[in-house]
Amino acid sequence: MNSKIINLPKIEDTRGNLSVIEKNNIPFSIKRVYYLYDVPSGAERGGHAHKEQEEFIVSVSGSFDVILNNGEHEESYTLNKPNQGLYVAQKTWRELRNFSSGAVCLVVSSGEFDEDDYIRDFEDFLNYLK
Repeated sequence: MNSKIINLPKIEDTRGNLSVIEKNNIPFSIKRVYYLYDVPSGAERGGHAHKEQEEFIVSVSGSFDVILNNGEHEESYTLNKPNQGLYVAQKTWRELRNFSSGAVCLVVSSGEFDEDDYIRDFEDFLNYLK
């Protein structure tokens, strides 16, 4: 699987820490940024794949699990550090689960929103990969 955890620079200061997401620490140019918050207990997000877009997912606050599937292999990651994120390659199914109270999920994407780039059914995803 091409997805991986990427550590972000962490600039420590007695006034608080700072981390930066720039084009030199993620493997794509940034076209869109969005975030998920106030996710109810037990709710799941994601449940799709992108044909072309790549994403970088960070838990800015709290924690949640990201389950990735490339059609042959499934991996689970717990994101809970604001200076660490998960690179998600194109053609990878993703599900986000187990959001802690107050969790904030930041997503940096290589593309603007394009419904045609989404695969929203897992069986369709598996057929797309064939």
